[in-house]
Amino acid sequence: MWRKGKKRTDEEGSAGADGGPARKKPTREPDDDGIVVCDISRNRRVSVRSWQGKVVVDIREFYMKDGKEFPGKKG
Repeated sequence: MWRKGKKRTDEEGSAGADGGPARKKPTREPDDDGIVVCDISRNRRVSVRSWQGKVVVDIREFYMKDGKEFPGKKG
């Protein structure tokens, strides 16, 4: 239990593997062109790729229309 003025020790204060919530790992989809795509949320994706010798990070929002995904205005 937390008390004012008492210092935490490693056993009490740290949220270890069984103390804290499990971290959700993003899904990764490597492409044939070397593009890595990760889903941030249901409608957002991050893609990392190389373009003209530099690493480019794209963050895009998508929307559903007639069962298909289309890129949104943001991104």
